[in-house]
Amino acid sequence: MASAIQKIALNASRDIPFNKLVLSQSNVRRVKAGLSIEELARDIERRGLLQSLNVRPVLNGEGAETGSYEVPAGGRRFRALELLVKQKKLAKTAPVPCVVREAGSAILAEDDSLAENVQRVALHPLDQFRAFRDMLEKGMSEEEIAAAFFVVPAVVKQRLRLMTVSDKLLEIYEQDGMKLDQLMAFSISDDHTRQEQVWEIIAQSHNREPYLIRRMLTEKTVRASDRRVRFVGLDAYLAAGGPVMRDLFEADDGGWLQDPTLLDRLVMEKLSSAAEDNRAEGWKWVETALSFPWGHTRDFVDIEGTPVSLSDEEVERLTALHREQETIEAEYAQADEFPEEVDARLGEIEQAIEALEERPVSFDPADMARAGVFVSLNTDGTLLVERGFVLPEDMLAEAEDGHDESEGYDDVVVHHGTGDDVEGIGTEDTFDTESEEDDGLKPLSDRLLTELTAWRTLALRDAFAGNPHIALTEFLHTLVRDIYWQVPGADCLEAYVREISLPVHSPDMLGSLPAHALRQRNEGWKHDLPGDEDALWRWIDGLDDTSRLDLLAHCLSFGINALYERTAPHGAVSQRSVFERVARADRLATVLRLDPAEAGWQATAENYLGRVTKARILEAVREARGDEAANRIAHLKKPDMAREAERLLDGSGWLPESLRTKVLPARTEADKASDYTVDGHVAVAAE
Repeated sequence: MASAIQKIALNASRDIPFNKLVLSQSNVRRVKAGLSIEELARDIERRGLLQSLNVRPVLNGEGAETGSYEVPAGGRRFRALELLVKQKKLAKTAPVPCVVREAGSAILAEDDSLAENVQRVALHPLDQFRAFRDMLEKGMSEEEIAAAFFVVPAVVKQRLRLMTVSDKLLEIYEQDGMKLDQLMAFSISDDHTRQEQVWEIIAQSHNREPYLIRRMLTEKTVRASDRRVRFVGLDAYLAAGGPVMRDLFEADDGGWLQDPTLLDRLVMEKLSSAAEDNRAEGWKWVETALSFPWGHTRDFVDIEGTPVSLSDEEVERLTALHREQETIEAEYAQADEFPEEVDARLGEIEQAIEALEERPVSFDPADMARAGVFVSLNTDGTLLVERGFVLPEDMLAEAEDGHDESEGYDDVVVHHGTGDDVEGIGTEDTFDTESEEDDGLKPLSDRLLTELTAWRTLALRDAFAGNPHIALTEFLHTLVRDIYWQVPGADCLEAYVREISLPVHSPDMLGSLPAHALRQRNEGWKHDLPGDEDALWRWIDGLDDTSRLDLLAHCLSFGINALYERTAPHGAVSQRSVFERVARADRLATVLRLDPAEAGWQATAENYLGRVTKARILEAVREARGDEAANRIAHLKKPDMAREAERLLDGSGWLPESLRTKVLPARTEADKASDYTVDGHVAVAAE
């Protein structure tokens, strides 16, 4: 016969006056964590005590009950009630619901205290989200919910944001098939179909990181930090009805704009409005574009404007700013660094001085009647207006009217190749047309090679212009070849530079470090040049040796050509001559120790990774980060692989073969002894 199951007896519960309760020394909670006593007191004041205290009788020396009770479990609730009593919001004798353990129990007080804290299970985030949702549907606002649970409204907004996630994905999360940070990443989009597609893709891979989920969900959007958004303003886009995708769980720099077509329309409308404003100034023509190619003004003659003079008020303001700047710098001359508020003020002063010293330019109306303006978007999202460019035919018309015709150089577009030993030479432009299944080390397309070598050419020009010694060596080398190996023309000196245009290039080149350096260098020299030919000769003759070499290197840099081109079978330029020029460009890059990675080039999906085969993508990652990193992305489709490779290659300094420079051996003492000085500056001899 089966024995009867022993029935348990629960501890009795009853109300005990608060002044009969004392906090037990057996309470195991010592470290403060979570909700503060003050917040818990306010919650009890609002909704009452939701959970009883666990107490046991206090015994005297003879083991008899004293009428008081210690609280080993529920110490935070006891302290919150104690605070309410001190605030006179609760009577000292107010009855408190308690579960009373009998005196002399075999269960220790520490056991009860530990069990109450250890056995409790934190609320599942999904349950919290559903509770917030139900409270919202029953009429409570997000602010009221936040106040009720002593959290900031942003926390409630984050939990409610999970309402945008597909029910299918919520179910997967509930069954522990997905982590919370992954679920949060999906909440960036409210497109349930796309959410489920992305989950199906990453569920088959080893990489399920939240950043990858966000990237896949935002691949057809535009970041709010994009220069186009900064130009038109996010408010204008929103006012036009454009939707924005936000991430409440991570910093998103303003979110993602979901209607690129609308954004581009707003950009062109604003550019067109700026163009009309410039046309109204009296210019003959105005060209508008999102961006113009590098060297787009090379076929034009630019006219000089006259900087607008400072007004008396502006002169006084500029003088006062300089005086204040000098006073601050003198006061803190001995300090290691400026105090924060002083440093901020100096920054404001420098900006104000720069704004006053960078004067607007006025043009002669007669010049404006034959010249034009380029209006485009700058790399930092500001309006870029380039004024005062005259078309060649307008200069010819002026010459026919009896005026001097400005002389220009013949423009020659010559492209450099990379040689048979560099990544292979493409036979046709395969830009973005290679098949997903082609995983071999297929030769790079002609277009991609041209873009890569355009970047290299620009970086090489910057390095060349910054090294007058090598520039002079290269120039003399060219002259000696012309004199001893060829017959030059009949002019007094047939040594000249023909600027090589870069009509084909990647979008990132215009904002690159070499482009910025070349523009600054060019504007600096242009500002110093005198107005006529005789004055120019005297000015150059009066320069010191260092300045003459710098100017020579700068002028020669415009003729640097490291471009790749596929030549026609019977064209003016043979493929052999392309390879010969490549070898010379490689030599120049080597002696200049050119490193395009240091100059700012980095492999992206747009400029390289998205336009080569998967095998080349994996080869790049393997070279930069090792086999393990390459294997982690080997299963991805090409677009996802390119984007993930871009992240992995960030900061690695990896370069395609066509951008790499041969490494020179370390310089010996004999090499250093061959250095010479120009006005106290060391010039390194070509190696």
